[in-house]
Amino acid sequence: MRPTTALLTAGFLSLVPAAQAADTVRLMSYSDTFRDHYTETVLTPYAARGGARVEYVPVAGLGSAAMLGQLRTQKNDPQLDVIIMDATTAAIACAEGLVEPVDAQMLPVIKELDPQAVAAGGKCGPGVTFDHLVIVYDTKAVIPAPTSLKELWNAKWKGRIALGAPPNIQGLALTAILAHADTGDWTKADGAFKALAALAPSVQTFDPQPDSNTVVLNHTVDFSTNWNARGQLFHDTSNGQLGVMLPSEGTVFQINTINVVKNSHARAAALDFMAYALSAPAQKAFTERMFYGPTNLTAQIAPEAANRTAAAPQFKASVIPLDWNEMIKLRDSWNQRWRREVISAGGR
Repeated sequence: MRPTTALLTAGFLSLVPAAQAADTVRLMSYSDTFRDHYTETVLTPYAARGGARVEYVPVAGLGSAAMLGQLRTQKNDPQLDVIIMDATTAAIACAEGLVEPVDAQMLPVIKELDPQAVAAGGKCGPGVTFDHLVIVYDTKAVIPAPTSLKELWNAKWKGRIALGAPPNIQGLALTAILAHADTGDWTKADGAFKALAALAPSVQTFDPQPDSNTVVLNHTVDFSTNWNARGQLFHDTSNGQLGVMLPSEGTVFQINTINVVKNSHARAAALDFMAYALSAPAQKAFTERMFYGPTNLTAQIAPEAANRTAAAPQFKASVIPLDWNEMIKLRDSWNQRWRREVISAGGR
């Protein structure tokens, strides 16, 4: 019997054979808001279908990096069955044999997915959500509403900016957007690093705590990098005090993939849950609740929700075709350049 450490449990599920009914599928992913909304929109409807049990194991702090650490620690005796994590970290897990390869023969629902979601997972689990980089800002302080990243370099905002620096992938995403705006090629980033170094003295923190939304809403800063889904939620809960800008320079998708853990103790049930999580009903429900873009192309999203994601038709042209598998090759050198050229230039 595996130890039970999760905070949430969704009831019995029915999409697996009777022999699997006693299995518990242990799903690890993000804590707090993501956990709450994912449970309500995906786990609860899945539970209503009867069968195996799904137990949500939230991870806080370092997010996907902490999840990877759990997978490595448990490699010889996995205590998890399914994991949702960012694509760059999932690629490491895939390369290390910590999660299973999957294909459309195993999971026919993969044929319904956006090709970018399939490519993001490589030979392992595909993208289950699209998010994208935005700038959040204090609508009471920043008037008129900004439309371009160029506003961050306005001397008016010196000391009023927060950036999520690497290893936070927000920093990598921002670098790619600036590089693409400068050269048309997101991999050619010399100009982007010069621009970031020039911005650094205006940055109050490269590690917004407790999070990017809160430091804006409590007036610690006026601008911060962020991901759209959480920004949209905080926009609503703050009655519009938190503004969300999709920069005119473009944005990049941040992709979370879903994977079955290698040597899962509940493999059949885990694959069945993964298929449901990628299905149109699950994708529709989660997008309409939390504004993550759907990866299933057959999901019919209500326009009022779709228009708040970069997956909306009018915004797709703004999405830079960043290949996260290629980013993995650049990540270490870009992380070093951030430390050496950008963070070290702060506070001058």
